[in-house]
Amino acid sequence: MITAQMPHAAISQPLNELLKQNPPVAIGVSGGKDSQAAAIATIRHLDSLGHCGPRLLIHSDLGTVEWDDSHRVCAETARHLGLELITIRRKAGDLMDRWEARWQSSIRRYCDLSTVSLVPCWSTPKWRFCTSELKTHPIKAELRRRFRGQHIVNVTGIRRQESARRAKAEICTHNELWTDWRPIIEWTEQEVFAAIAEAGMQSHPAYRCFGMSRVSCRFCIMSSLPDLHAAARQAESAPIYRTMVDLEARSAFAFQGGRWLGDIAPDLLDPPLRQRLDAAKQIAAHRIRIETDLQPDMLYVKGWPVRMLTDTEAAILASVRQRISAIYGFDAKCLDPTSIHDRYRELIELKATKAA
Repeated sequence: MITAQMPHAAISQPLNELLKQNPPVAIGVSGGKDSQAAAIATIRHLDSLGHCGPRLLIHSDLGTVEWDDSHRVCAETARHLGLELITIRRKAGDLMDRWEARWQSSIRRYCDLSTVSLVPCWSTPKWRFCTSELKTHPIKAELRRRFRGQHIVNVTGIRRQESARRAKAEICTHNELWTDWRPIIEWTEQEVFAAIAEAGMQSHPAYRCFGMSRVSCRFCIMSSLPDLHAAARQAESAPIYRTMVDLEARSAFAFQGGRWLGDIAPDLLDPPLRQRLDAAKQIAAHRIRIETDLQPDMLYVKGWPVRMLTDTEAAILASVRQRISAIYGFDAKCLDPTSIHDRYRELIELKATKAA
């Protein structure tokens, strides 16, 4: 089924010794090429060692943002390799639900002066809660429940070629009851596709038919401009595209920082939504100008608030909050220096009480 011409899995001696003890091995799959190749490389290596512990594939379904074929590709990979496929979903809703909830939370926190500035609703390359909250945490929780008390080997399809950050990744990392293994970390993209073909499988249609360079969500915070355009050309993408642009319009935060998703395929939007998006861009520009009045040491940091504001700072923050609340139509509290001082005092006292 799997030929010997494909590259070997990256391995270390300690990992080999661990695998010889037949621990459960769980391979995370998304439907993308790298997780597919990682599954192929892992099973080949386990077979060569005579590993006879539990093996499975695990997929975290992100909901409406997923490509229609992603789960099918995961299931076909599982059947081809003779493995069980576990599919998990976030109990509190899918990724679109998480973005929506984050925006509502941002409004509440801003109106209550629990943060200094509005927080974007979208994931960002620096803070990829879409990965941590909807993939990493639920997958680890399910595996620990299923293999309680056992040392688990968790396989991911990370490759050094993908980014500067991933270039620094190690073959494996260990703790007491968990090992993360990256078997294709040294592989090139060409080797990934070749391994899938040699194993007698096909990669996701998004690569072969849609012209995508990477497969994750239909519209990903990490997507290149060509990938965004390619995704928008697919009929299955239109409903989630409109939903995401609607959130851009309501929040006045662009999906990719300075790049508005609504500009990718405006022909998919009805006139009212296009008008609301144009208004959102003006609000965003106005918000950015207003927030430049905030001095750097007034901004939110871990443990905020770390001190009381001066009268001058409180007056600046009051002015900023008044103007931001006006352009969004928020019914915000703490719009004058006195109430801002009172709120800071309350927050500092609450923090001291919790610390005690």
